[in-house]
Amino acid sequence: MKLPCLAIVIPCYNEQPALPLALKKLADVLIHLIQKNKIKAESFLYCVDDGSQDETWRIISEAHQESPMIKGLKLSRNRGHQNALFAGLMTIKDKVDCVISIDADLQDDICVIEEMIDHFCSGSDVVYGVRKSRKSDMFLKRMTAIAFYKIIRYSNSDIIFNHADFRLLSQRALMRLNQFEERNLFLRGIIPLIGYKSTQVYYDRVERSLGKSKYTIRKMIALACDGLTSFTHFPLRFILVMGMVSFLFALIMMVWVVCAKLFSHTVPGWSSIMIPLCFMGGIQLLSVGVLGEYIAKIYLEVKRRPRYIEDSEIF
Repeated sequence: MKLPCLAIVIPCYNEQPALPLALKKLADVLIHLIQKNKIKAESFLYCVDDGSQDETWRIISEAHQESPMIKGLKLSRNRGHQNALFAGLMTIKDKVDCVISIDADLQDDICVIEEMIDHFCSGSDVVYGVRKSRKSDMFLKRMTAIAFYKIIRYSNSDIIFNHADFRLLSQRALMRLNQFEERNLFLRGIIPLIGYKSTQVYYDRVERSLGKSKYTIRKMIALACDGLTSFTHFPLRFILVMGMVSFLFALIMMVWVVCAKLFSHTVPGWSSIMIPLCFMGGIQLLSVGVLGEYIAKIYLEVKRRPRYIEDSEIF
């Protein structure tokens, strides 16, 4: 098999503190693989500046001047991690044989990149980087992440447990990924739908050494909502189940009220009125909110607005 041309795509948003070290370490990985005759000498790093407000683009530009191996794409404004990653993948899909995506914080283990290349050369179109465990996460984040993956898997989705966006894709897989036209991107759910031969490599995730995580609680909740509403009808089925539970609860309350009226002296109470009222009101608001989320996604999809707009490119 001929040597593959590899690109490592790095989505960046305000990564001024961490980016220089990330570029150095990833460039060393490429040089090491080139020297071991596992990838072509034309392989490169491709940074995607997702509308950063710091010196991220300047760092990319200066790094390119020092080493042509480092290239970059600047988006006109912040479009979010998934759109920035997708922009990088689609921009270079015709120029490489395979792509590895990794975040600039380097919490994912770059030592398994060589193993990913080996699997690609053995015939795998997709190689997922999978965390061995979530012991390093805080308790709340660990529990919510596990619950999220279980809900997605329950809906018959092929999402990979404990996999984020550290993966290898062949050019063939990239071409098929480009056929998915949805605007609400959740790549870790879309890519298993391609169906090509895949495998997994396992690694331990490390703590971020420089800079701060850009994934705030709000962004993590938004990503989880995108995943749930884009790849499962579980929230809608949840509404159905809660409707049935509410109906049974109402029947039981009716029986209790009738029995109390017939067999005992009843005094109208505030609690017996307010508890069912609050319960039913909460269920109704929850149902309207879930339906609104699905309608909002339909609204965004039918507009067909571009996922991202390029500002400039260094290649």
